Amino acid sequence: MTPGIPPASRTAPPAAARWRAPAGYALAAAALFLLAPAVLSDFRLGQLSRYLCFAIVAVGISLAWGRGGMLVLGQGLFFGLGGYAMAMHLKLADAGPGQLPDFMVLFGASGGLPWWWEPFRSPVVTLLAVPLLPMVLAALIGFLVFRRGVRGAYFAILSQALAAAFAILLTGAQAATGGSNGLTNFQGFFGLALWDPANRRVVYFLTAAVLLALMLLTRQLFRSRYGELLVAVRDAEERVRFLGYDPARVKLAAYVAAAGMAGIAGALFVPAMGIISPEMVGIVPSVEFLIGAAIGGRASLAGAVLGAVAVCAAQTTLSESFPAAWTYFQAGLFIAVIAFLPGGLASAGRLLPWRRGKKPEPATEGAVLTA
Repeated sequence: MTPGIPPASRTAPPAAARWRAPAGYALAAAALFLLAPAVLSDFRLGQLSRYLCFAIVAVGISLAWGRGGMLVLGQGLFFGLGGYAMAMHLKLADAGPGQLPDFMVLFGASGGLPWWWEPFRSPVVTLLAVPLLPMVLAALIGFLVFRRGVRGAYFAILSQALAAAFAILLTGAQAATGGSNGLTNFQGFFGLALWDPANRRVVYFLTAAVLLALMLLTRQLFRSRYGELLVAVRDAEERVRFLGYDPARVKLAAYVAAAGMAGIAGALFVPAMGIISPEMVGIVPSVEFLIGAAIGGRASLAGAVLGAVAVCAAQTTLSESFPAAWTYFQAGLFIAVIAFLPGGLASAGRLLPWRRGKKPEPATEGAVLTA
């Protein structure tokens, strides 16, 4: 550390930069809470709710992958855990006290309600389980994986295999999970009738509020001492270990936080779209979560969120006009961004004439390496 120069004086942003983030959040709030409900139809607003759920997952990916360097290809697993936890509660609430969900009656469930469904009759248990189930599972996986030094492609393949196994498990347990059809046809959401367009707007506003809150929380993590340490582990893990820190614990915290955000996104997806199925929690959605963050810019929180929303919106628009060719558009866009903008669309400003040759600002100062 440079003698006589306090850390704050070296890292304090200029006055204009201090107002940039609050102004951005104010504009985002105005767009989500005022502009979008005013100009979009109820159907398009419901679609935007889905995009925002994917954006919540992108916030966690920006933390774990963009700042932590962990290629999390299995976020569909945690998205599905949160989604199915919420869906189970909604099905039980629709069925009424002591009754079986409609799909179990259809399949003739002779053994009654499975024991692991019973806790989800309670709304309190459900709200706690939505983030905690994914976080506990992520903590167990991360503890076993990071302690053994598994990283890079091996970590990515392992996380993707877990998502695939979870989707296969859901498909096989048809009598208890609805099988490949999943859980659908929800009538209410904590007292709100989901057939009422006004209540579906409430779900949209709730999703938008959760997204902005998680972005604020994650931004504080980025700017904290832990955020600096996470970047240091990403860039120089052995050096961080030499300085007396445990890289496994640092990475584990980011991985668990990203899992919790994915679980919350899955829970909000259920009332927003009215369905959750194995098709939405396996390998394909896990890759789509990652593509959105990569195209927008995984190291930039705003870039990852906007990338996720943009990819979802493009998928909806182009698939309506070119249903058979959308995947080629998506692949082409992904390849173009990776080839010409490795930092995602968030780094496109560096191509402007007045920014060429300018040294990019570091994501964080990595004070742990200069201490």
